[in-house]
Amino acid sequence: MEPDQSRNRVVVCGGGVIGVCTAYFLSKRGAAVTLVEKSSVACAASGKAGGFLALDWCDGGPVQNLARASFELHRSLAAELNGPESYGYRALTTLGLTVTEPRERSDPVTPSGSKVSGLPEWVDGPAKGIRVIGSDQTTAQVHPQLFTRTLLSKAVNDYGLEVVIGKVQQVDTVGGRVQAVVLEGGQAMEADSVVLALGPWSGKFGLVSSLFGVYGLKAHSIVLEPKQPDAITAHALFLSFIPRDGGLPMDPEVYPRPTGEVYICGMSSREEVPDDPEQIRGKPESIKVLKEVARAVSTQLDEGEARVRAEQACFLPCTDDGIPVIGELPDVKGCYVATGHSCWGILNGPATGAAMAELVLDGRAGIVDLTRFSPSRFVSSRKK
Repeated sequence: MEPDQSRNRVVVCGGGVIGVCTAYFLSKRGAAVTLVEKSSVACAASGKAGGFLALDWCDGGPVQNLARASFELHRSLAAELNGPESYGYRALTTLGLTVTEPRERSDPVTPSGSKVSGLPEWVDGPAKGIRVIGSDQTTAQVHPQLFTRTLLSKAVNDYGLEVVIGKVQQVDTVGGRVQAVVLEGGQAMEADSVVLALGPWSGKFGLVSSLFGVYGLKAHSIVLEPKQPDAITAHALFLSFIPRDGGLPMDPEVYPRPTGEVYICGMSSREEVPDDPEQIRGKPESIKVLKEVARAVSTQLDEGEARVRAEQACFLPCTDDGIPVIGELPDVKGCYVATGHSCWGILNGPATGAAMAELVLDGRAGIVDLTRFSPSRFVSSRKK
């Protein structure tokens, strides 16, 4: 028999995909969950990411089991929540290819000529080196903002999740154990457990930053709406883009969405994370490059042929060792952290959330072993 969790009060701090997935699985298990978000749900990377999912691209690394479990969870969630209609879940064929930028902006894009085997017809720029790097069995996509908000709505409407808009100021403890979360302005919410899922803002929160560092990798993206969206097939493109000025190749990514949009991202750099996610703006020069990428890939994605729906940037949460941090803080009983997923946050959100729910409610995670991700790993490194 399942233990009665009705008295287990959990405050989840952070309304991105990791926080929402955690709140979803906790509330589904019967915990009394409050989600605290400073701005709006999925307002940062979880709303501006690509939403690309891969079964086996993390194989051979520390995230392998987490990624595989999460890819399968995405499938089951899509079946449960009508993902294809609710948030654009679909399988993809994923291609790698090289594209060269036209010599001048005024020059017409030279079509690739005769039909290249495996290349979608809408990719009519000078492409070469085409190879399949993911099948419809191993790669898929979601619209990340719609995915995050669909999970949130389900948890609110069916499982009693409460959402509070406010800035978390501190976590109060008594005798080394969580007692409450205090918001800016003084509101205190009593809690048996607290989950800090603050993304790149984790590095600005004292309990976290005193143990390990989290920094932000700023990534740019544009969202285009082509005139003939039905002509854009379900092919994700991972590019080697060669600039016309002879500079180093770049590696932008192109994700058509079933909503009729085409998302293009790239141009990343490590920068200071602003306090307010609403203050994040893309660099004009980076946005310009992404528009050149779009033009080089397809005449249908040229700015004159496609409407620009968004020019944006977001910060991906990264750790110094490149591995997510998922687990209980070593010196604060009942205080958990989940951050540092870098570019794989949307993929790994479901398994992270499910594992956190198990860890909080059962004392251990069953869906995936979290030992490698424990924040305790930083204790020994700081003593050296």
